[in-house]
Amino acid sequence: MSRLRILYVASEINPFLQTSEVANFVRQLPQAMQEKGMEIRILVPRFGLINERKNRLHEVVRLSGINIAVGEEEKPLIIKVASIPNAKLQVYFIDNEDYFQRKSVFHDKHEKFYEDNDERAIFFCKGVIETVKKLGWAPDVVHCNDWMTSLVPMYLKTTYKNEPLFKDTKTVFAIYNTGFSHKFGDDLFEKVKMVDIDDAILAPLNSKDYEGFLKIGMEYADVVIKSEEISENLSQLVEEWSKNKKCEIHSEEEQEIFESYYNIYTELAG
Repeated sequence: MSRLRILYVASEINPFLQTSEVANFVRQLPQAMQEKGMEIRILVPRFGLINERKNRLHEVVRLSGINIAVGEEEKPLIIKVASIPNAKLQVYFIDNEDYFQRKSVFHDKHEKFYEDNDERAIFFCKGVIETVKKLGWAPDVVHCNDWMTSLVPMYLKTTYKNEPLFKDTKTVFAIYNTGFSHKFGDDLFEKVKMVDIDDAILAPLNSKDYEGFLKIGMEYADVVIKSEEISENLSQLVEEWSKNKKCEIHSEEEQEIFESYYNIYTELAG
């Protein structure tokens, strides 16, 4: 079996940050896959709660310096890296002074949801793809975890569809029970759009809320998986998706790779 290249994208990972089940899962699965001989990369945001000195983060200058567009604004992308203790795994951190320096994740000290969390997600998703491009590393699977990563499959199927690095890439979107009640502003579409992305492409995001982000992740992913803990409503969304979408397998070798991957996933998730 070929050595599968897997990119994990998530909002958090242990031991650097844990606010939900995502952090533990994204810590366990990449290591399990690496021990099976797979080649792994992991990208997460560098939220301000992550202590750079304690966790020995340092900037990767050759990957930093790109400007990422969010609507009409452009903001500089900074990439940092650290190793997971007692594991042969490196984690790349997406950073930006405006979006990720505050000492919290998605809520302020009064538990109010940040109005710019949509912009932070857009910046993160675009930053992930641009970082992988700079690495010159072609992933076979991009495994996106939770709502903050949901735009990655859409961008890969649209703006980056002719990028040779992603020509054979399959995307996985994993749903967890991390919902929020906030509804984003009417300018959300304008922030998400790029030259070749119109309102029709963004239709699953029409509700401009948590479910909207999940729907757009499911619409453009090749495979959707769910945590055992998600609500009945979210489970129904996944069931509706599964009736209409199937991952396209083009060869026996690819079939073997994906069966191996999801057998390991099921063992850990179950």
